[in-house]
Amino acid sequence: MSGPHIERPDLPEYLTWEELGQLPEEIAEQIELWEGRVVWLRRGPSEHQTFTNLLWSALRRCAQADMSNRTERCWGVTTETNVFLGASGKSDFLTPDFLVHRCLEHAYQDIRATDTLLVGEVLSPSNSQTDMDAKRARYAKAGIPWYWEVTLERETSAIAMVRAFALETTHGQLPPGVHPLYPANYLLTGKWAPKDSAAIEIQFPFPIHISWSELEF
Repeated sequence: MSGPHIERPDLPEYLTWEELGQLPEEIAEQIELWEGRVVWLRRGPSEHQTFTNLLWSALRRCAQADMSNRTERCWGVTTETNVFLGASGKSDFLTPDFLVHRCLEHAYQDIRATDTLLVGEVLSPSNSQTDMDAKRARYAKAGIPWYWEVTLERETSAIAMVRAFALETTHGQLPPGVHPLYPANYLLTGKWAPKDSAAIEIQFPFPIHISWSELEF
């Protein structure tokens, strides 16, 4: 998410969804609630927004092609939309840069993690690895099947790499007394860079083929 810099006000460590809704929109849209805890979203450069939109457009094209071939399937593709992690309530949510979800029954319906097939984050230089590890772990804990991470070049306005991760809900054999830190985790299942691939190509959650020319700044 990107936009003009706005001074952050002093807020309580925890807010409810209702309290968040009472804040000015330009403040509220910079916040995620992690089980009620206020987490500020980092603002990226204009490239962040541009590549988010280019990926949205490309994924939407692929989703529409899949739906035209298999009419029983229905996907929605959008950007910067809250994904609520619990079965009810709205004080625990993340806001991925782009996402794919099952079509919803009603207009303006909240998107839940159980509706979501794929979430993606476009990493800007301001994103710390610690922040992204924590966010990726929350997506995994919520059971979202696919997670994409898009890394931008530091010196030019271009994508350096796209990585796709699939959700793993079981783990390999560990030494006695050793347990995984998280109950679910993502495994890297694909990575693509302009210098060594002609396109992003993967068959899940539906057939995806995105040429690099489609993602030029």
